[in-house]
Amino acid sequence: MIKDPSMQTIQLAATDCTPHVDFDFDAQRFTLKGESWPENAAAFYRPLQSALESWQPRQDEPVIVEIALSYFNSSSTKMLFGLFDQFNQLAQRGNTILLNWHYDEEDDVSEEFGQELQLDFDALTVQLHAETPQ
Repeated sequence: MIKDPSMQTIQLAATDCTPHVDFDFDAQRFTLKGESWPENAAAFYRPLQSALESWQPRQDEPVIVEIALSYFNSSSTKMLFGLFDQFNQLAQRGNTILLNWHYDEEDDVSEEFGQELQLDFDALTVQLHAETPQ
């Protein structure tokens, strides 16, 4: 199989207001972890969405999406839904997409958000993981 040289890993260190990003296209593993409340959520998330748009996953192995956001604001929510929609479209085209939604077991809002993902993006396999706060 010929590798697309433009599909490299996107790694961004977490800041006070943006999550750690590790999008490893070759391994088909995508991680967002931390908090997401950037001043301009579109500017932060659009490069991730653009990279996903041009990516063609291998269908012989699952795509793993790990989301562990302890906080995200409303503008981040809109951009996250855009990302999840892109993964959902890949799943509708025959790819297995596993989205692991990690949330603080004491955070009902985040748990409900994960449950909403299960309903809104029905082509994805969404698994909810309650985490014990540290």
